Amino acid sequence: MRDIVSALEGSRIREVANEGLGREGVLKFWFGESDEVTPAFIREAAIASINEGETFYAHNLGLVELREALAAYTARLHPAQPAAALAERLAVTSGGVNGLMLACQALVDAGDEVVAVTPVWPNLVAQPAIMGAIVRRVPLRVGAGGAWQLDLEELLAAITPRTRLLVVNAPNNPSGWTLSADEQRAILAHCRRTGTWILADEVYERLYYAPTANGCAPSFLDLAEPDDRLVVTHSFSKSFLMTGWRLGWLVMPPGLTAPMGKLIEFNTSCAPVFVQRAALQALARADEVTPALVAHLKTCRDTLVPALQALPGIEVATPLGGMYAFFRIQGQDDCLDVAKRLVREAGLGLAPGSAFGPEAAGWLRWCFASRDTGRLVEGVDRLRRWLGL
Repeated sequence: MRDIVSALEGSRIREVANEGLGREGVLKFWFGESDEVTPAFIREAAIASINEGETFYAHNLGLVELREALAAYTARLHPAQPAAALAERLAVTSGGVNGLMLACQALVDAGDEVVAVTPVWPNLVAQPAIMGAIVRRVPLRVGAGGAWQLDLEELLAAITPRTRLLVVNAPNNPSGWTLSADEQRAILAHCRRTGTWILADEVYERLYYAPTANGCAPSFLDLAEPDDRLVVTHSFSKSFLMTGWRLGWLVMPPGLTAPMGKLIEFNTSCAPVFVQRAALQALARADEVTPALVAHLKTCRDTLVPALQALPGIEVATPLGGMYAFFRIQGQDDCLDVAKRLVREAGLGLAPGSAFGPEAAGWLRWCFASRDTGRLVEGVDRLRRWLGL
C-alpha cells in the first residue's frame, strides 16, 4: 500500500453519520444532497433505456447526442463558448468526483506543486495528493458576520511558475463563498503568465441566489479562450437532483479530449448508457427542474439562516451560492465532538467543519436542501434547546 493512500483521512462526515445509525428520528442534514428524489421523467428515461436493452458499453467520452446536448446547454449558459466547438471539448464522466480525479491524473505528476483554495470538500485536496503532488492551501478568511472571503493578492502570490495546478471550488462547499467575475479575470490572467492550469469545480454554478442574466454564478467559462489551461468540472448531481446517478462532465481544451478518453478507458471505461439517456431527458427539460429547485433552495436558505442568526452566540452569513449554511457556535471549538453530541443528544445531524480542512475547525455545515422547510425549523429548535436557550 502506498504511504499516501494509507495516510488518507476517513470521512469525518461519515464518522458523524455513523453516530446516527440505529437512532430513530434524527434530522439528517450532514450530506450534500437534497432529500427530494430525481424527477419521474428522468427516472423513466433510464427505465425505458434498460427495457430497450441498452446495457452495453458506450463511447469513452460519452454518447455523441449527450455531448452535443451538453455543448448546447453550456453555450446557452456561457455564450462566450460557441456550441459548435464545445462538443469536441467535452467528456462525460461517472460523477463530478470522477471528473476531478481524471483531471488530476491528466495534469499532475508526483512532486508537482498544486495550490488549493480552502476550506473545501476534502476530495479536492486529497486527489492531487494521491497523485504525489505537494498541495499548498490558501485559506479563505472569515470576515464580518461569518462571511468567508478571498484575499486575492495572497492567492496570486502563492501561484508561481512552479505551480502546476490551481484548484478552486466556487460556489464553495462548505462556505457558500463565490468568486466574482473580476477575481476570476485576475486569476485567469495570472495563471496565463505563470503557465498554471486551473481546475475549476463549478458543480454549484446553478445554485446561485443573486440575480444574473444567465441564472448562474460567475464562471471561468465566461472569460476563457478554448485553448486556455482550464478544466471545468460539472455534475448532474446538484441542479438536477441526481446525486446517486453518478454522472458529470468536463469542459477542457481541445487537445486534452482524446487523452482524457484514454484515462476514462483505464478508470471506468464509460458511463452507463441508461444513465446517459436519463441525463439527456434532464437537459431537454432543464427549465422544468432547475429554476424551481433553485427557487425552493432559496426559500430553504431564507428559512434557515435568519433562524440561526436569531440564536445568541451563533455566527453565520447568508451564502450567495450552494446549499449549505456554514456557522459556528461561540465557545464550541471541537466541531467533531459537537456534531456527534448533537446527533446523540438533540437528534440533529450536521457535518463538522474540520472535515473540510483545519481552516474550518470549530464550524458546522448544515445542508438546507430539504423538501419540507418545517424540518429546518424543527432542526433549529432542537439546536436552541440543546444550547439551553
